Amino acid sequence: METSTREHIYQEVADRIEQLIEKQSLKVGDKLLSVRSLSKEQGISLSTAFQAYYHLESKGLVEARPQSGYYVKFSPKHNFAIPTSCAPTDEALPVTLDEMITSVYNDLRSTKLTSFSLGAPDSSLLPAAKLKKSVLHCLNHSPDHCLGYEHIQGNEHLRKQIARFSFNWGGTLSEQDIIVTAGCMEALSFCLQAVTKPGDTVAIESPTFYGIFRVMQSLGLNVVEVPTDPITGIDLNYLEKAIPKLNIKVCLFVPNFNNPIGSCMPDEKKKELVKMLAKKEIPLIEDDIYGELYFGKTRPKTCKFFDEKGLVLHCGSFSKSLAPGYRIGWAVPGRFKEKVLSLKRMNNVATNTLAQSAIAHFLQNGRYELHLRHLRTALHTQCLRYLQAIFEYFPDDIRITRPQGGFVLWVEMNKKLDGFKLHKRALHHQIGIAPGQIFSSQGQFHHYFRLSYGAPWSEKIDKGLKTLGELVKRY
Repeated sequence: METSTREHIYQEVADRIEQLIEKQSLKVGDKLLSVRSLSKEQGISLSTAFQAYYHLESKGLVEARPQSGYYVKFSPKHNFAIPTSCAPTDEALPVTLDEMITSVYNDLRSTKLTSFSLGAPDSSLLPAAKLKKSVLHCLNHSPDHCLGYEHIQGNEHLRKQIARFSFNWGGTLSEQDIIVTAGCMEALSFCLQAVTKPGDTVAIESPTFYGIFRVMQSLGLNVVEVPTDPITGIDLNYLEKAIPKLNIKVCLFVPNFNNPIGSCMPDEKKKELVKMLAKKEIPLIEDDIYGELYFGKTRPKTCKFFDEKGLVLHCGSFSKSLAPGYRIGWAVPGRFKEKVLSLKRMNNVATNTLAQSAIAHFLQNGRYELHLRHLRTALHTQCLRYLQAIFEYFPDDIRITRPQGGFVLWVEMNKKLDGFKLHKRALHHQIGIAPGQIFSSQGQFHHYFRLSYGAPWSEKIDKGLKTLGELVKRY
């Protein structure tokens, strides 16, 4: 009798919350009352309050976030499909670039622009004041006020902190394994140069970050675009067949929260990829720049975790999580460490002394972990709020990703539409987006675009998405 009454109470509470979600009195991304507050407000026990939230969670209406509480998730009527993958590439092709990238990023710093094209978190989400304290500390306590060259391999304290932080993905690095670079792109460039020569063929995801194409072009490399699932990442079967057929020498992938589609390879699939490439002695350059920006309970592992032969060249950066302007990244090149060091010695001798020292001090004081928790919560909430607006403002035939980390959405429109033309029309309304064509070396994805949710929700963002949705409908 008591059990029946208790079930009736939690069901009643859950039903009322569900009605608020359906009426959009509670919107996607809204935080619900804490279990203790719900218990006190409704006059129910803590266990009954937990049961109400568990019931809503099982229906997919709310989600629990570690150390944060319960949040409204997706309404049942939101049922947009996931975007489709690209068609396979039948040959290795030289990289071609056009003026689209210049057009997209020409007015990046304009305050008039509602920018959905910038693939980085908004500066308001970054710990400017605490970083400033670290900068001042380093200037005041450094014997030469950070004016001298840093060690070629990088600041020793910073490398120790990066090695310690690798524990989050199961890494067992030491500071001797790590080379500090001027951002992740420099790390990727050095690693590519260490394992390729002009004319070699490199396998990449499709779609992937356009900056990689520029590096490939400058090095005279050919690319093979591997079909990539928006949820689970690259097609391993296609890759295995393409390696001998297209004479692939190196792979460069973003296994965790690929930009622009947000896919995250399951850890078992990463293990399978590393094992397959190791058998063929093919190096894998792993861009893990988004790995810390996960929404789940645990950080996804890296491919480097499964590397037993030193063939995985792991690259990362603080540009997407802490300080984009400081341009501090790193490489863990495995057996290719001496080659990468030699390339760094030839190209820039040393990386920015003050920026390295400041980030090392920031990490030493345990501030990075706390900042990341706040950043993940903010990005997850923003992701849900942006999705809510897209569901409301965009036509029903679009497809859109459901990323579990990072800060970008990948939108597939009707095939009659063109992403670059939409970009040009949106600019007339002071709105910036990144057309899908720039994420393929051969200009695929003409009816796609990438939309960043790095900026906190505001009336300006809401208005921008509404206008963008109207443009998609109209054209």
